[in-house]
Amino acid sequence: AEKCGACGPGFASPLDAMKGNVSVLEGPREEIVYVPCIYRNTGIEKPDFLATVDVNPKSPHYCQVIHRLPMPNLGDELHHSGWNTCSSCFGDATKKRNRLILPSFISSRIYVVDVGTDLRAPRLFKVVNSEDVFWKCDLGYPHTSHCLGSGEIMISTLGDPAGSGKGGFILLDGETFEIKGNWEKGDKIPPMGYDFWYQPRHNVLISTEWGIPKCLGYGFDPNDLKKGRYGRCINVWDWTTHTYVQAIDVGEDAAPLEIRFLHNPAAAEGYVGCTISSAIHRFYKTEQGDWAAEKVIQVPSKKVEGWLLPDMPGFITDILISLDDRFLYFSNWLHGDIRQYDISDTRKPKLVGQVFVGGSITKGGPVTVCRDEELQSQPDPFFIKGKKVPGGPQMIQLSLDGKRLYVTTSLYSAWDRQFYPDLIKDGSVMLQLDVDTEQGGLTVNESFLVDFGKEPDGPCLAHEIRYPGGDCTSDIWV
Repeated sequence: AEKCGACGPGFASPLDAMKGNVSVLEGPREEIVYVPCIYRNTGIEKPDFLATVDVNPKSPHYCQVIHRLPMPNLGDELHHSGWNTCSSCFGDATKKRNRLILPSFISSRIYVVDVGTDLRAPRLFKVVNSEDVFWKCDLGYPHTSHCLGSGEIMISTLGDPAGSGKGGFILLDGETFEIKGNWEKGDKIPPMGYDFWYQPRHNVLISTEWGIPKCLGYGFDPNDLKKGRYGRCINVWDWTTHTYVQAIDVGEDAAPLEIRFLHNPAAAEGYVGCTISSAIHRFYKTEQGDWAAEKVIQVPSKKVEGWLLPDMPGFITDILISLDDRFLYFSNWLHGDIRQYDISDTRKPKLVGQVFVGGSITKGGPVTVCRDEELQSQPDPFFIKGKKVPGGPQMIQLSLDGKRLYVTTSLYSAWDRQFYPDLIKDGSVMLQLDVDTEQGGLTVNESFLVDFGKEPDGPCLAHEIRYPGGDCTSDIWV
């Protein structure tokens, strides 16, 4: 803090964030995390809630939920969260990272949570009703929330109010949290939406496409494939004019989900994880000034019996990049492994770490693997502290210093219920992996388990992980 006379929230650079150069609250060793927990589709008629989890090994409440903030409504399906301000506002001392934005994927409500008054006991600050989202923006199914350097908040959507696909953006005022309208301008809008990331230095925002909400909302139906109901493009926007300028095809039914630019704000490249095709594509700016993509990782499908389809994809559901842009991580929700790649050469990622923590192909389960290009035998079921972990690794979050990778196991309640019925019955978990940041490598921390199957109101589904001081997937540097 000595270097900055008028600091705003976050850090001056990604490398400063790794070192924790600003304050005790925004340092490299996280002490608590916020995790949305879902009851929709579990048979338990309770509202979703925001859990505060103690992750400080020196605390008497280590690995425990120390606070629960229930939402005022049923059936929201809390999903991904974001901040009112982040490192994009670092130079503005009037800004504080004191509100967490919680869009509801199914109800289309947007909750604004006060985390500034009491970090360990968040309270509800404001509810943006779904009617406002529908009428003011003609959008629904909000997903990713990012703060902008202007102080505004932007939220991507999957569709329109009726559940048809529509990749637009909701703009919120950063002080009042009122809806200002749509971010996008012009007549052209992508047919679907999901996640996004922006890089002002290259005048670009890139968004992704999961699928049509009214199709995927009730589960995964293989009959929806080959019918244009799942996404196939990453979409390029002009940051200054807010117009849609280019679609980059990454394959039919690829379903590109999480997109991450390199953290270095001067970098003109990043990665996107495609779920159904189980591929990682590197996207980059060309010499001509437009954008292109190339596949750099392919997780081979496994030939199986006893499953929905004869070929089981890895199902890449979440990806992230370490703050020094050295490692890429992703989860294969169906195969059950988390992978770490060295991306020192961004065009040739090198696998340096892999660990299995559940999944659909474990020994003794209903699925038999008939042909496998990668493994000699099916992995053992994953147990930790005597508990067999249901589901597979899904959302991931890396500590700022890059040494601890947190994992939760729920994807989306309707798909959890379909692919992992035990997840509904037993609840999801949060795990922690120790990361070798020198050579690469992942190992499970056997002393860390947050068991959301033991919640007071019954087993719930834990989703995305956020640190109070910002993290690898919420902070953007401009």
